[in-house]
Amino acid sequence: MATILISDDDFKKFQEFFYRKTGIQFETSKRYFVDKRLVERINATGNDSFRSYFTFLRFQTSGVELQALVNLMTVNETYFFRESYQFDCLVNAILPEIVAGKKDRSPIRIWVIPSSSGEEAYSIAISLTERWAGINDWDVEIISSDIDTGILEQARRGMYSARSIKHLPKAYFLKYFRQVDDQFQLSADMRSAVEFTHVNLMDPKDVRPYRNFDVIFCRNLLIYFDDVSRKQAAETFYDALRPEGFICLGHSESMSRISSLYKIRKFSEAIVYQKPGDGK
Repeated sequence: MATILISDDDFKKFQEFFYRKTGIQFETSKRYFVDKRLVERINATGNDSFRSYFTFLRFQTSGVELQALVNLMTVNETYFFRESYQFDCLVNAILPEIVAGKKDRSPIRIWVIPSSSGEEAYSIAISLTERWAGINDWDVEIISSDIDTGILEQARRGMYSARSIKHLPKAYFLKYFRQVDDQFQLSADMRSAVEFTHVNLMDPKDVRPYRNFDVIFCRNLLIYFDDVSRKQAAETFYDALRPEGFICLGHSESMSRISSLYKIRKFSEAIVYQKPGDGK
């Protein structure tokens, strides 16, 4: 098999294309990572050069190859109860405030994006089941979305490595997991508590149906976006939230540096951001 080289011009073309499609911008420091995966897809699709593959990628009407490439290029590293102080804040402060203002008793809707392999959404489901008394009185919908279709299938299976559950409290492990060979599977009851959906955050037609959420968890995603994409994401979340809904970001991310649409809310466990109410 001939050696396939990705030139500097090829890399720039791909960098711009992938950014337009996903909002994710690969820095030059990620060159080795990108080149390795591009060559993998060039070989897998039977192309013999970047040029022929790139033409195939851009003009394939089904989008199947673009999705395969997205699945390969996106990073999915997380674990149960990562940055757990925000789950404490959700149970102790955010949900009580939402419930107090929800006069119509409509379902409490929580959106997790990116989903990755489901650890975050399932951590929320476990936290609410174990620690929030309101779970017996309120209908809660947890929707977890990702651009990577492969990782969503993995999330639905609920099968995890020892690394994914290393920060899981032992009582929760014993109650909700069973060992299958060298992995650990989440119980069927808990898996059924989360709906997983495919969403490209940068595609308006993908995000348009996502509305009326009370809480959005979007942690450690915006760090991969540039300023333009971050601003677009902030506006998408604004439209997706109910008035006075909350958004939780990763510990190194700040909405106040991205958009002035949100209020800063400082709770004892965490700083989160809130969409103003109708009265502003």
